[in-house]
This record gives sequence, structure tokens and C-alpha cells, in this order.
Amino acid sequence: MKKRVGILGGTFDPPHIGHLVMANEVQQSLNLDEIRFMPNQIPPHKKRKNIATNEDRKAMISMSIADHPHFVMELIEFEREGPSFTYDTICLLKQREPDNEFYFIIGADMIEYLPKWYNIEMLCKMIQFIGVNRPGHSNKTNYPVIQIEIPDINISSTVIREKIQENLSIKYLVMDEVMEYIKEHNLYGKE
Repeated sequence: MKKRVGILGGTFDPPHIGHLVMANEVQQSLNLDEIRFMPNQIPPHKKRKNIATNEDRKAMISMSIADHPHFVMELIEFEREGPSFTYDTICLLKQREPDNEFYFIIGADMIEYLPKWYNIEMLCKMIQFIGVNRPGHSNKTNYPVIQIEIPDINISSTVIREKIQENLSIKYLVMDEVMEYIKEHNLYGKE
């Protein structure tokens, strides 16, 4: 059975309410069958190593999406070694699921970055990009991107990690279960 699948990729280090709001708004706006949260192995554009392990990130994503009937986790990028290029991932997904339509969700910060994406011209023929607004970034592009207006939530995983480093609360920025998991596993604290 053909499905319309949204893909939300990222480090999710940690996953936060901004990710959930974005996914929910896109799912509702386009009436997608599911949104897959796809943690990446090694994002090509990020220089830092993840502080949380793949297992930690999987656990936190699971907790974050557990109560949403259209949210699932996609671990295809954990199955491969090396950098996670979206083009390679989409080729694999399309081989596995040739009947599905894929919608790749990106924030305005990534819309600005599209000209630098690996094999972007081919990628645009394989999937539909969905762009969402993000404070401080433009969503103007020459690439075919469907724009979805979402509530401005200016949260990043970096800000959350910094708050933890400074012993500040992250309540309401992440799901309560994720906040407890971070505390229990002593993630993102000072070395």
C-alpha cells in the first residue's frame, strides 16, 4: 500500500519540542501517513561529535514520539558506516519502498544550505522538500520546496546542551521523560 512519508532527519542530540511541533504541523498540513524521525550517524555539515551515543539518541527519540500515532523512528542511517548523505539514504529508502512518496522536512536554516547538498539536483527529482520557517533564517530558494508555516519555536539541541552545562532547567524544552533520561544517564553535563 502506497504511503506518503515525511522524513525528519537530524542529530536529535537531544530531541526537543521544536522537532515535535515541526513534525506535527507538517503531518497535519499535508495529511501525511507518517513522519519518520531519522537520527543520522555522522552529519556531513557538523564538525562536533555527538555527545550522546546512538543508543541514547534512539531511546530519547522513542520517548519523545511514543504518544503520537503518526510518528515512528527510521534507523536506516544507523545501518551504514560513514557520513550520512541524504541522497544515499533516499536511494536506499526508494529501493526498499518503491511505492512510497517521500517528503523531506527541513528548517529554513537548511533551506539556505540546499545549494551545498550532495547531489541536490538528483535529490529534488526523488523527493519533495518541505521547508518550515525558523527564526533568523530565510526560506527563499530556487529549489522546489513546499513551504509550511509553523509556530516560531527558537529551540536548538545546542541551546539545551548549553543549559545543562550551566545547570539550568530544560523543563518544557524537551519531553519530561527525556529530561529524566538525560539526568539519569548524566548526558551533556560538564566533563
